[in-house]
Amino acid sequence: MERILARLFFSALLLLLTTSAQGDTRQAAAEVAEKFSEFRGQVVLVDFWASWCGPCRRSFPWMNAMQEKYGADGFRVIAVNVDKDRAAADQFLTEYPAEFDVWYDPNGDLARTFNVSTMPTSFILDASGQVRGAHRGFLNSDRDDYESAIARILTDNNQTRSSKL
Repeated sequence: MERILARLFFSALLLLLTTSAQGDTRQAAAEVAEKFSEFRGQVVLVDFWASWCGPCRRSFPWMNAMQEKYGADGFRVIAVNVDKDRAAADQFLTEYPAEFDVWYDPNGDLARTFNVSTMPTSFILDASGQVRGAHRGFLNSDRDDYESAIARILTDNNQTRSSKL
């Protein structure tokens, strides 16, 4: 099931990026391929959020800290905004700056693919693209558990990489 969800995620993301890209289809496909090449071999936290989301105001500083702490170890945060109004998202980002990638899904295509109904909802993908964890909402009291999951997956990823050398 996790493998299917990971494939769905990357397929939906590819479709979303391709259909939202401006200009020539070949150019858009090349840009998407280039964008995905930078995630190969990395552990990725994909976080769905909205400007009106109260818990997102707490999760953004935490995600910044995780990106800072684990980025050099092959960890990447991608925050997917679902606001229809880009100005609302931009205002949120003025108040809660993101030191990680922010993508926009104003039609909710990617969020629907993942059956996202709660903000924020996060998925942790390992270096092979498999979903290794997910959580809905964000509680400060669970931050240590969230971080432990990231650290565990990074350790697994680095051990796998070392054993292949």
